[in-house]
Amino acid sequence: MAEEKVRINKFLSQSGYCSRREADLLIKQQRILINGAFASMGQQVGLQDQVTVDGEVVQQKTNKKKIYLAFHKPVGIVCTTDTGVEKDNIIDFINYPQRIFPIGRLDKMSEGLILLTNDGDIVNKILRARNAHEKEYIVTVNKPVTAEFVAKMANGIPILDTVTRPCQVEQIHKKQFRIVLTQGLNRQIRRMCEYLGYRVVKLKRVRIMNIQLDVGKGKHRLLHAEELMTLQKKLEHSHKNHY
Repeated sequence: MAEEKVRINKFLSQSGYCSRREADLLIKQQRILINGAFASMGQQVGLQDQVTVDGEVVQQKTNKKKIYLAFHKPVGIVCTTDTGVEKDNIIDFINYPQRIFPIGRLDKMSEGLILLTNDGDIVNKILRARNAHEKEYIVTVNKPVTAEFVAKMANGIPILDTVTRPCQVEQIHKKQFRIVLTQGLNRQIRRMCEYLGYRVVKLKRVRIMNIQLDVGKGKHRLLHAEELMTLQKKLEHSHKNHY
């Protein structure tokens, strides 16, 4: 029987080294070697192949204990696993004893909930935009929120050569609103506000799907068993992605 092989980005994801997106970036930067030669995008690897990243051998781990963390990211921390480039990166800040990586991103000037794990499959399911998983934010802007602003934000804003999906928006204070997104365009909320002449003063993510932000700034905790069960149930109909 022929040996089963998988794409290099999936191999690194399943090994718990990094997400598939991070793996693709490492390939482009020529930091991954397969049997001593630079890896190419989509290249297949098997158990007999030696994979190294920055000279470190990566091994497939089939019985690895899966870790799921909820972290309250402070402003100023960058969501990257590239510890050699960004000194204020999320990995060095948390300093977890095992290799983990963030699920998605939260920009440097934003704070709030971000999940980290070593489970590549769950990363791919959550990151798939068409799965429409909810993320909730509390946003403070530089001038009073109006009914017109709320309606336009909720109905869709033209940014980045597209129109944002309809979403839930609710004013909760004079200059503050709650918004629930089901997509993750680059700096989406900030761009939406800018389009309407507003500037974001503070942006805080308070929920990802069924996981609530309930730890202090800069703190993290393991997901509870009940949270993980609910999360996995919500992801049952998600499809794994091949980037």
